[in-house]
Parts: sequence; C-alpha cells; structure tokens
Amino acid sequence: MEPPLWIDEHAPALADLPQSDARDYLTEGVDEPINLVLHGPPGSGKTAAVRALADAAHENPDSDLIEINVADFFDRTKTEIKNDPRFASFLEGKSSMAKRDMINHVLKESASYAPVSGEYKTILLDNAEAVREDFQQALRRVMEQHHKTTQFVLTTRQPTKLIPPIRSRCFPVPLRAPSHEEIVAVLEGIADAEDAEYDADGLEYVAGYAAGDLRKAILGAQTTHEQEDEITMNAAYETLGEVGTTDRIEEMLDDAEAGEFTDARKTLDDLLVEEGLEGEEVLRDVLSVAQSRYDDRTQAELYRAAGEVDLDLTEGTNDRLHVSHLLSRIPEIA
Repeated sequence: MEPPLWIDEHAPALADLPQSDARDYLTEGVDEPINLVLHGPPGSGKTAAVRALADAAHENPDSDLIEINVADFFDRTKTEIKNDPRFASFLEGKSSMAKRDMINHVLKESASYAPVSGEYKTILLDNAEAVREDFQQALRRVMEQHHKTTQFVLTTRQPTKLIPPIRSRCFPVPLRAPSHEEIVAVLEGIADAEDAEYDADGLEYVAGYAAGDLRKAILGAQTTHEQEDEITMNAAYETLGEVGTTDRIEEMLDDAEAGEFTDARKTLDDLLVEEGLEGEEVLRDVLSVAQSRYDDRTQAELYRAAGEVDLDLTEGTNDRLHVSHLLSRIPEIA
C-alpha cells in the first residue's frame, strides 16, 4: 500500500502559509467572504491555500468546499467524466451532453445547492487558465446568479487568460513562489511531525533542488526519506541527484507508439503529479530519450511537434493537455 503523500498529510492551515501577504488577505476573507482569484507559479501553494481558507471558514469544509479541476473535464473522455463519483449524480441520464455542457451543468448544480452549514459554500475552480472563453461567460452568469450563497475561488498561473468580467468580480490574491528559507522551514516542520531523521544540509539540498516549487520540495523530501530512511545531504543527493525519468519516458513512448494512450497518459500523470515535474521538463526528457531511440528523420519530426507544444506550455495552459497531444502524434511520427 502506497504511503500517504506528505503534501496531503501536512496541508497547511491559514496561519502556516509562508506568503505573509496572501495569508493576511485570506484571513480577512474568512469573516468577509468574496470571490477570489489566486494566481502564482506552479508549486506556490494556490490549491493548498484555498483548502486552508475553507477549513477556517466552514464548519463542515468536506461538504462546503467543492473542488473542480479544469483537467477533470477537458483532459478526460466523456465516459471518464460520467463515471467519476464526484460528478456521476449530476450527469445521470445526460449521456448526450458535450463536454462543455457537462462542466456547465456540474457547475450550475453545485452552485445551486444550499450550504451544509453556515451561510455560504465555496467552489474552487483549479487551473482556470485552461478554461475557454465561452465557458468563462457561462461561469460569469453562474457567479451572478448564486453570489449570495456561493463564494467562487479561481486558481491560475496566468490571470490574464481570464476574461475582464470574471476578473472584475474577483479580488486578486497573488501567491509568489516561496523563498528558499521558507521552503526549508516548511520541510523542517514536516520532518519533525514525521519524526524523520534529517540535518540542515539535507533540507537545504532538497529546497535547492525544488527551485521555488514547494510541492516538488515536499515530494522530494518524502522520496528521500522513503528510500534512505533519512533526509541528509548524502541521502538527498543519492535520491534526487540521480532521479532519472528515462525508464518512465521509454515506457510512455512505447505505449504511445502502440496506441495505448490511456497507459501513456497514466505514466504522464505519474510524472506530473507524483514526481512533481513540469510539462517543460517532461518535454525536455522526451527529446533527450528520442536522441538514442529514433533516426534523424523521426527526431526532426518530433522536434517540430515538440516546438508547438513548448509554445503552448509557455503560454501557461494545461501541461497534461499539451503533452498528451504530443503523445497522440507519436504513432504518425514514429
């Protein structure tokens, strides 16, 4: 059985958020709930901050915080969406709906329900930069209709992707990347709570490895502890300094070439979520593996396709969506 992830087991309370400005804004929002846009780089703790806000604001946060990740809809098939237990009750008998209608329906139904406790509930729309403009217009109408009983919180890496009517209805809360010192402090608190053996150099190494990505740092510390039973400089170097993705990339490409896209996307999810990699890092590793895997013609075609994906990634849209698109082209390229 897989051990629980430290990022879930040690999710911060509002008072524990490392970014003081965001912590102050959100603390004030407990007593005066308004719609919010939390924006910042990957790994800055946007989703964790919203969950901390809900824990402080709601007597029953498990029921009154509704999380909808854009990838839950736009990166999955209609069958996968309908079979998701979070959405199944909303979509029963709605088999003819298009994806955009599905998410609109789930959003409207979620917003229409009365809060379990208190006067309002919170709906979190995660990775909102990937939402198309037509859906944003529908979201604006839902926000207007249910503003008395529902707080809407959007998280995004690129707030300029949101239409002006959405931005004007939400208070912006920037979350900067945590500093090196702040990441070290978070890791120390988690290591103490886990009764994990560590030293200062080990935590410093892990924080440097993460380069401002708190999620990556916590996953790196847990991986080091699980493999070496301690978080020291030598243990972290042995674990993280040699962490390679070659085998996983090879496996992913094998599946993509065979047309097994479900398996290929599962490996991609593992790399993005469990390993904490960014889409750009996965893309770079794919091209590295390609040098010994494919002939010159195939490499040239792959680099051309990867260039298009890299442009989409730099614009801040969904990593899984665009790397998956590259995987879908592997059979014709290879």
